Amino acid sequence: MSTAPALDPARTALLVVDCQPAVLAVVPGGEDRNALLGRLEGAVADVRAHGGTVAYVRTGFTDADWDAIPDSNKSFAPLARHRAMHHRDPAAAVHERLAPRDGDIVVRKVRHGGLSTTDLDRQLRERGITTLVVSGVSTSGAVLSTVIDAADRDYRLYVLSDGVADPDAAVQDVLLHHVLPARAHLIDSAELPALLRAD
Repeated sequence: MSTAPALDPARTALLVVDCQPAVLAVVPGGEDRNALLGRLEGAVADVRAHGGTVAYVRTGFTDADWDAIPDSNKSFAPLARHRAMHHRDPAAAVHERLAPRDGDIVVRKVRHGGLSTTDLDRQLRERGITTLVVSGVSTSGAVLSTVIDAADRDYRLYVLSDGVADPDAAVQDVLLHHVLPARAHLIDSAELPALLRAD
């Protein structure tokens, strides 16, 4: 049993970050991608079954978004130059296995963090959400940025340790064991239902 505090479903949101075909392509091996998607499907179902909120954050650009990215931005300038990840491109949609439903939160971002270029923080607070369970791709990019920003905004944070992935296994290991635990409780998908049921 996890030593992490129990989750109040009414005040909890599962964030599913950048689980889009174009981004999932960085996860090594089709088998690993399928396993990750399976765990995320389970987490989404668990949170929904207990009355929690599911929030999807995806990266996607309009022409104006691309034009606004300066050459100094090492991460995003190449995407702008190649006109990659257009917001209407199917490769930038939420993966079909994790398709949003009515009542879910869905936001589009144009930088790494899920809160920085979206109204996600406002939507969460309007619903009384104080706790986030963060999942998605990649651990060293969108996940890390989202966790750091959310910690500064005083959310109680959990990271779904087997629901995040990174193209670099060594970086993933360092983040999960040495960086993220300073800001978030690390739990795995098998622990999630029990924490949601706990009194």
